[in-house]
Amino acid sequence: MEMQTARSTFQPAQACARLLDMPALFLKSLLFVFACVLWTALPGAAEAQTAVDLELVLAVDVSLSMDMDEQRLQRDGYVQAMRDPEVQKAIASGPNGRIAVTYMEWAGPPTQNVVIPWTIIDSPAAARAFSDRLEAAPISRARMTSISAALAFSKGLLDMSGMRGIRRVIDVSGDGPNNAGLPVTGIRDELIAAGIVINGLPIVLKRGSSWGMFDLENLDQYYTDCVIGGTGAFMIPVRETHEFQTATRRKLLLEISGAEMPARLFHAQNRETMDCSIGERQWRRYLDGVPN
Repeated sequence: MEMQTARSTFQPAQACARLLDMPALFLKSLLFVFACVLWTALPGAAEAQTAVDLELVLAVDVSLSMDMDEQRLQRDGYVQAMRDPEVQKAIASGPNGRIAVTYMEWAGPPTQNVVIPWTIIDSPAAARAFSDRLEAAPISRARMTSISAALAFSKGLLDMSGMRGIRRVIDVSGDGPNNAGLPVTGIRDELIAAGIVINGLPIVLKRGSSWGMFDLENLDQYYTDCVIGGTGAFMIPVRETHEFQTATRRKLLLEISGAEMPARLFHAQNRETMDCSIGERQWRRYLDGVPN
Protein backbone atom coordinates (compact mmCIF):
# COMPACT_ATOMS: atom_id res chain seq x y z
CA MET A 1 0.00 0.00 0.00
CA GLU A 2 1.24 3.44 -0.91
CA MET A 3 2.44 5.57 1.99
CA GLN A 4 2.29 9.34 1.64
CA THR A 5 5.24 10.22 3.86
CA ALA A 6 8.97 9.82 3.74
CA ARG A 7 9.02 9.28 7.49
CA SER A 8 7.27 5.93 7.59
CA THR A 9 7.29 2.59 5.80
CA PHE A 10 4.72 -0.13 5.35
CA GLN A 11 5.33 -3.05 7.73
CA PRO A 12 4.36 -6.33 6.05
CA ALA A 13 5.11 -8.59 9.01
CA GLN A 14 2.65 -6.91 11.35
CA ALA A 15 0.07 -6.36 8.62
CA CYS A 16 0.09 -9.99 7.52
CA ALA A 17 0.00 -11.26 11.09
CA ARG A 18 -3.12 -9.20 11.70
CA LEU A 19 -4.75 -10.34 8.46
CA LEU A 20 -4.19 -14.00 9.28
CA ASP A 21 -6.20 -13.52 12.48
CA MET A 22 -9.11 -11.88 10.65
CA PRO A 23 -12.36 -13.70 9.75
CA ALA A 24 -12.86 -15.24 6.32
CA LEU A 25 -14.60 -12.08 5.16
CA PHE A 26 -11.23 -10.43 4.69
CA LEU A 27 -9.27 -13.32 3.22
CA LYS A 28 -10.00 -13.05 -0.48
CA SER A 29 -7.98 -16.11 -1.46
CA LEU A 30 -5.41 -18.62 -0.25
CA LEU A 31 -3.01 -17.06 -2.72
CA PHE A 32 -3.02 -13.83 -0.72
CA VAL A 33 -2.27 -15.73 2.49
CA PHE A 34 0.63 -17.48 0.78
CA ALA A 35 1.91 -14.11 -0.45
CA CYS A 36 1.81 -12.79 3.13
CA VAL A 37 3.90 -15.70 4.35
CA LEU A 38 6.52 -15.06 1.68
CA TRP A 39 6.39 -11.31 2.33
CA THR A 40 7.21 -11.64 6.01
CA ALA A 41 10.32 -13.64 5.14
CA LEU A 42 11.81 -10.79 3.10
CA PRO A 43 14.75 -8.82 4.56
CA GLY A 44 13.61 -5.79 6.59
CA ALA A 45 10.11 -7.20 7.20
CA ALA A 46 10.46 -6.85 10.96
CA GLU A 47 11.07 -3.09 11.02
CA ALA A 48 9.38 -1.20 13.83
CA GLN A 49 6.00 0.37 13.11
CA THR A 50 5.62 4.15 13.04
CA ALA A 51 4.10 5.46 16.28
CA VAL A 52 1.14 7.83 15.88
CA ASP A 53 -1.48 9.16 18.25
CA LEU A 54 -4.37 8.08 16.04
CA GLU A 55 -4.99 5.78 13.07
CA LEU A 56 -8.12 7.24 11.44
CA VAL A 57 -10.15 5.82 8.56
CA LEU A 58 -12.55 8.35 7.05
CA ALA A 59 -15.22 6.10 5.47
CA VAL A 60 -17.58 8.21 3.36
CA ASP A 61 -20.88 7.12 1.76
CA VAL A 62 -21.14 7.82 -1.99
CA SER A 63 -24.35 5.89 -2.69
CA LEU A 64 -26.77 7.29 -5.29
CA SER A 65 -29.27 8.34 -2.61
CA MET A 66 -27.15 11.47 -2.14
CA ASP A 67 -27.17 13.97 -5.01
CA MET A 68 -23.92 15.49 -6.27
CA ASP A 69 -24.46 18.77 -4.38
CA GLU A 70 -24.72 16.82 -1.11
CA GLN A 71 -21.70 14.71 -2.06
CA ARG A 72 -19.65 17.85 -2.68
CA LEU A 73 -20.76 19.39 0.63
CA GLN A 74 -19.78 16.18 2.42
CA ARG A 75 -16.35 16.16 0.76
CA ASP A 76 -15.81 19.88 1.44
CA GLY A 77 -16.57 19.31 5.12
CA TYR A 78 -13.46 17.10 5.41
CA VAL A 79 -11.38 19.37 3.16
CA GLN A 80 -12.09 22.45 5.27
CA ALA A 81 -11.76 20.60 8.59
CA MET A 82 -8.18 19.58 7.82
CA ARG A 83 -7.36 23.20 6.99
CA ASP A 84 -8.78 24.42 10.30
CA PRO A 85 -6.12 25.79 12.70
CA GLU A 86 -7.82 24.21 15.73
CA VAL A 87 -7.78 20.77 14.09
CA GLN A 88 -4.11 21.24 13.22
CA LYS A 89 -3.40 22.34 16.79
CA ALA A 90 -5.16 19.23 18.13
CA ILE A 91 -2.96 17.02 15.93
CA ALA A 92 0.22 18.67 17.26
CA SER A 93 -0.90 18.40 20.89
CA GLY A 94 -0.77 14.58 21.10
CA PRO A 95 2.13 12.65 22.65
CA ASN A 96 3.62 11.88 19.22
CA GLY A 97 2.42 15.06 17.53
CA ARG A 98 1.16 13.17 14.48
CA ILE A 99 -1.76 11.10 13.24
CA ALA A 100 -2.25 8.76 10.28
CA VAL A 101 -5.32 9.23 8.07
CA THR A 102 -6.81 7.50 5.05
CA TYR A 103 -9.95 8.58 3.16
CA MET A 104 -12.13 5.97 1.44
CA GLU A 105 -15.51 6.06 -0.29
CA TRP A 106 -18.05 3.25 -0.13
CA ALA A 107 -21.50 2.22 -1.34
CA GLY A 108 -22.70 -1.37 -1.97
CA PRO A 109 -20.77 -4.53 -1.03
CA PRO A 110 -18.36 -4.43 -4.02
CA THR A 111 -17.69 -0.68 -3.83
CA GLN A 112 -14.86 0.59 -1.63
CA ASN A 113 -12.46 3.09 -3.15
CA VAL A 114 -9.40 4.46 -1.36
CA VAL A 115 -9.20 8.11 -2.40
CA ILE A 116 -6.25 9.11 -0.18
CA PRO A 117 -3.97 6.27 1.05
CA TRP A 118 -2.48 6.26 4.53
CA THR A 119 -0.89 9.65 5.12
CA ILE A 120 0.98 10.91 8.18
CA ILE A 121 -0.13 14.38 9.23
CA ASP A 122 2.43 15.96 11.53
CA SER A 123 2.28 19.65 10.64
CA PRO A 124 -0.09 22.31 9.27
CA ALA A 125 1.62 21.93 5.90
CA ALA A 126 0.92 18.18 5.87
CA ALA A 127 -2.71 18.80 6.81
CA ARG A 128 -3.11 21.36 4.02
CA ALA A 129 -1.49 19.00 1.53
CA PHE A 130 -3.96 16.28 2.52
CA SER A 131 -6.86 18.71 2.03
CA ASP A 132 -5.56 19.90 -1.34
CA ARG A 133 -5.25 16.35 -2.62
CA LEU A 134 -8.70 15.41 -1.34
CA GLU A 135 -10.27 18.52 -2.86
CA ALA A 136 -8.82 17.71 -6.28
CA ALA A 137 -9.87 14.04 -6.31
CA PRO A 138 -13.05 13.06 -8.22
CA ILE A 139 -16.06 11.82 -6.26
CA SER A 140 -17.24 8.32 -7.14
CA ARG A 141 -20.88 7.17 -7.00
CA ALA A 142 -22.42 3.71 -6.85
CA ARG A 143 -25.56 1.80 -5.91
CA MET A 144 -26.67 0.31 -2.58
CA THR A 145 -25.58 0.93 1.00
CA SER A 146 -23.40 -1.62 2.77
CA ILE A 147 -22.12 -0.19 6.03
CA SER A 148 -20.99 -3.68 7.00
CA ALA A 149 -18.75 -3.99 3.92
CA ALA A 150 -17.39 -0.48 4.55
CA LEU A 151 -16.51 -1.40 8.14
CA ALA A 152 -14.90 -4.68 7.06
CA PHE A 153 -12.83 -2.89 4.42
CA SER A 154 -11.85 -0.22 6.95
CA LYS A 155 -10.67 -2.93 9.35
CA GLY A 156 -8.43 -4.25 6.59
CA LEU A 157 -7.03 -0.76 6.02
CA LEU A 158 -6.19 -0.43 9.71
CA ASP A 159 -4.51 -3.82 9.77
CA MET A 160 -2.41 -2.91 6.73
CA SER A 161 -1.51 0.61 7.86
CA GLY A 162 2.04 -0.12 9.03
CA MET A 163 1.35 2.22 11.98
CA ARG A 164 1.19 1.74 15.74
CA GLY A 165 -1.57 4.06 16.88
CA ILE A 166 -2.52 4.77 20.47
CA ARG A 167 -6.09 4.69 19.18
CA ARG A 168 -7.67 3.18 16.06
CA VAL A 169 -10.87 4.83 14.83
CA ILE A 170 -13.24 4.37 11.90
CA ASP A 171 -15.25 7.50 11.13
CA VAL A 172 -18.23 6.41 8.99
CA SER A 173 -20.69 8.82 7.39
CA GLY A 174 -23.82 7.89 5.46
CA ASP A 175 -27.41 8.82 4.64
CA GLY A 176 -29.11 5.46 5.06
CA PRO A 177 -29.13 2.14 6.92
CA ASN A 178 -27.29 -1.00 5.86
CA ASN A 179 -29.32 -2.64 3.07
CA ALA A 180 -26.81 -4.98 1.42
CA GLY A 181 -24.07 -7.38 2.40
CA LEU A 182 -23.66 -8.87 5.86
CA PRO A 183 -25.68 -7.60 8.85
CA VAL A 184 -23.98 -4.53 10.27
CA THR A 185 -24.05 -5.52 13.94
CA GLY A 186 -21.88 -8.61 13.50
CA ILE A 187 -18.94 -6.81 11.92
CA ARG A 188 -19.42 -3.87 14.30
CA ASP A 189 -19.04 -6.21 17.27
CA GLU A 190 -15.92 -7.82 15.74
CA LEU A 191 -14.30 -4.41 15.35
CA ILE A 192 -15.16 -3.37 18.89
CA ALA A 193 -13.67 -6.62 20.19
CA ALA A 194 -10.48 -5.76 18.29
CA GLY A 195 -10.23 -2.45 20.18
CA ILE A 196 -11.41 -0.28 17.27
CA VAL A 197 -13.73 2.66 17.89
CA ILE A 198 -16.49 3.38 15.35
CA ASN A 199 -17.90 6.92 15.23
CA GLY A 200 -20.72 8.11 13.01
CA LEU A 201 -21.88 11.07 10.96
CA PRO A 202 -25.46 10.18 9.93
CA ILE A 203 -26.78 12.53 7.23
CA VAL A 204 -30.46 13.29 7.80
CA LEU A 205 -31.33 16.03 5.32
CA LYS A 206 -34.71 15.10 3.85
CA ARG A 207 -37.96 16.42 5.30
CA GLY A 208 -41.69 15.73 4.98
CA SER A 209 -42.84 14.48 1.57
CA SER A 210 -39.26 14.20 0.31
CA TRP A 211 -38.69 10.99 2.30
CA GLY A 212 -38.27 8.03 -0.04
CA MET A 213 -38.56 4.27 0.32
CA PHE A 214 -34.93 3.87 1.42
CA ASP A 215 -34.76 6.91 3.70
CA LEU A 216 -34.83 6.63 7.48
CA GLU A 217 -36.04 9.67 9.39
CA ASN A 218 -34.44 8.52 12.66
CA LEU A 219 -31.12 7.55 11.09
CA ASP A 220 -29.29 9.08 14.06
CA GLN A 221 -30.95 6.51 16.34
CA TYR A 222 -30.01 3.74 13.90
CA TYR A 223 -26.36 4.81 13.99
CA THR A 224 -26.43 4.94 17.79
CA ASP A 225 -27.93 1.46 18.17
CA CYS A 226 -26.50 -0.38 15.17
CA VAL A 227 -23.31 1.26 13.86
CA ILE A 228 -21.15 3.09 16.40
CA GLY A 229 -19.32 1.38 19.25
CA GLY A 230 -16.17 1.14 21.31
CA THR A 231 -14.76 3.22 24.13
CA GLY A 232 -15.95 6.82 23.83
CA ALA A 233 -17.82 6.21 20.56
CA PHE A 234 -20.18 8.96 19.43
CA MET A 235 -22.18 10.20 16.48
CA ILE A 236 -23.05 13.71 15.31
CA PRO A 237 -26.01 14.01 12.90
CA VAL A 238 -26.12 16.42 9.97
CA ARG A 239 -29.67 17.75 9.59
CA GLU A 240 -29.04 20.83 7.44
CA THR A 241 -26.59 21.36 4.58
CA HIS A 242 -24.80 24.17 6.41
CA GLU A 243 -23.93 21.70 9.21
CA PHE A 244 -21.58 19.59 7.07
CA GLN A 245 -18.56 21.76 7.86
CA THR A 246 -19.33 22.41 11.54
CA ALA A 247 -20.25 18.79 12.31
CA THR A 248 -17.23 17.39 10.47
CA ARG A 249 -14.86 19.83 12.18
CA ARG A 250 -16.29 19.05 15.61
CA LYS A 251 -16.13 15.31 14.99
CA LEU A 252 -12.49 15.44 13.92
CA LEU A 253 -11.56 17.58 16.92
CA LEU A 254 -13.11 15.02 19.26
CA GLU A 255 -11.50 12.07 17.47
CA ILE A 256 -8.05 13.62 17.35
CA SER A 257 -8.11 14.82 20.94
CA GLY A 258 -9.67 11.63 22.29
CA ALA A 259 -12.19 13.69 24.28
CA GLU A 260 -15.49 12.03 25.10
CA MET A 261 -18.75 13.36 23.69
CA PRO A 262 -21.38 14.39 26.28
CA ALA A 263 -23.86 11.51 26.38
CA ARG A 264 -26.89 13.76 26.01
CA LEU A 265 -25.77 14.73 22.52
CA PHE A 266 -25.84 11.29 21.02
CA HIS A 267 -28.00 9.00 23.13
CA ALA A 268 -31.75 9.26 22.65
CA GLN A 269 -33.57 8.64 25.91
CA ASN A 270 -36.84 6.82 26.67
CA ARG A 271 -37.24 5.07 23.33
CA GLU A 272 -37.22 1.58 21.87
CA THR A 273 -34.02 0.17 20.41
CA MET A 274 -33.84 0.40 16.62
CA ASP A 275 -34.33 -2.66 14.42
CA CYS A 276 -30.84 -3.04 12.92
CA SER A 277 -32.21 -4.98 9.93
CA ILE A 278 -34.57 -2.19 8.87
CA GLY A 279 -32.52 -1.36 5.77
CA GLU A 280 -32.59 -4.96 4.56
CA ARG A 281 -36.36 -5.06 5.15
CA GLN A 282 -36.80 -1.84 3.15
CA TRP A 283 -34.93 -3.43 0.25
CA ARG A 284 -36.99 -6.63 0.40
CA ARG A 285 -40.21 -4.58 0.31
CA TYR A 286 -38.91 -2.77 -2.75
CA LEU A 287 -38.08 -6.03 -4.53
CA ASP A 288 -41.52 -7.43 -3.61
CA GLY A 289 -43.26 -4.28 -4.89
CA VAL A 290 -44.71 -3.46 -1.48
CA PRO A 291 -45.27 0.28 -0.76
CA ASN A 292 -43.16 1.68 2.07
